[in-house]
Amino acid sequence: MDQQTAQKFIDELWADSIVPELVEYIKIPAKSPHFDADWASNGYIEAAVQQIFSWCKAQDVSGMEIEIVRLEGRTPLIFMEIPAHGAADPNDTILMYGHLDKQPEMSGWDDQLGPWKPVIQDDKLYGRGGADDGYAAYASLAAIMAVQKQDLPHARIVVIIEACEESGSYDLPYYIDHLRSRVGEPSLVVCLDSGAGNYEQLWLTVSLRGMAAGTLRVDVLNEGVHSGYASGVVPSSFRVMQQLFSRLEDQSSGKVLPEYLYAPIPEQRLEQTRAMAAALGDQIWQAYPFVDGVEPMADDNVERILNRTWRPALSYTGVQGIPALENAGNVLRPYTAMKLSMRLPATVDGEAASQMMKQTLEVDPPAGAKVSFETDQAASGWNAPEVAPWLHASLEKGSQGSYGRSVMYMGEGGTIPFMAMLGDFFPQAQFMITGVLGPQSNAHGPNEFIHIPFARKLTTCVAHVITDHCQRED
Repeated sequence: MDQQTAQKFIDELWADSIVPELVEYIKIPAKSPHFDADWASNGYIEAAVQQIFSWCKAQDVSGMEIEIVRLEGRTPLIFMEIPAHGAADPNDTILMYGHLDKQPEMSGWDDQLGPWKPVIQDDKLYGRGGADDGYAAYASLAAIMAVQKQDLPHARIVVIIEACEESGSYDLPYYIDHLRSRVGEPSLVVCLDSGAGNYEQLWLTVSLRGMAAGTLRVDVLNEGVHSGYASGVVPSSFRVMQQLFSRLEDQSSGKVLPEYLYAPIPEQRLEQTRAMAAALGDQIWQAYPFVDGVEPMADDNVERILNRTWRPALSYTGVQGIPALENAGNVLRPYTAMKLSMRLPATVDGEAASQMMKQTLEVDPPAGAKVSFETDQAASGWNAPEVAPWLHASLEKGSQGSYGRSVMYMGEGGTIPFMAMLGDFFPQAQFMITGVLGPQSNAHGPNEFIHIPFARKLTTCVAHVITDHCQRED
């Protein structure tokens, strides 16, 4: 592939078509079903599906068949099938993946920005979903078109864009089962829903953490009681909850305590982590918007990367039963509920971890309080197979050609449920898991953005891999 020619085509397509489409897509509050129980009647998921479907259908992709697949009661899915081009094996398959559902608004956006308000500043497009993961469908087809424009061969390609990823992809297994014969047996999976350590080179994700999430609730009264009358007699639901937290993590260091939430770290991942730490240095923690004076956890950057990629970590992501400050009366509250999100090492089973956490939290409740832990969004992580020599060579060539620097390998702290599923279904496949979620891009949080120049170059790297895949020697 002539990488310069491909880059020119992709740059123009991004500028003239993809960025304007992403601007319109960001305006749609297409929150994932977990955050919008009435998603079907509200119609935002459908609006995002129709927009992306219409753009994809209008593109000049040789032989492409595209449809919106619908299973009753489930979010729709966009399915594209592109036949092999040139002298490629017609039975060899590349599977490309992305999603179009979004996380909720989140507070804290800068005054001039907003979740459904697309703004372009300094080559960055701000707004919810552009980077996670609205660009994936557009970039996937752009890469394919760049290959076809040079009349280069490529394998048969299947593109799947789902609408339930931010809710744990619970609809996706039903679609994969429904479409299994049409998907085929991919030898390469390309997923554009991951991150980058910087915006200066190509990053390949080689592991993803899993998740065990749920709502912990502590009840001590049937109704609130005057705090002067009750405190000292009635146990505080919040204090009981703190005791339960201490079963999961050390309250001073944040170290997760149950051994069943840990897994051995493969030596290759340790080597890749050391290389990443050497390449990025203190950028690893300086990328976070710390309040002045707050120090990062752990003593060095290798440990910080391992903490966010191969070790369990607990976050408290929501609360119920505690009134806002302006409504806080002198009342001992009847209950406290907290949403817990436990990130898991790549090789820990998410469902099993969830059930063991439930047992840990509910057994022998302090003060006899009523304690319940209702699990949801359990997901296993993913650990990549060894990268084939042809894929490494292609990634390196693409990264050098687009960015002038070598490809880097990294673990990610987030979860893409589809990857664990594909790893089980297609154990012989190679994986190109990458994405645009670099420093400060802040997926799920305020001021999310997509770094447009980086995304354009990443698209060209994907085109490079599609081409080289056809010419590989297994």
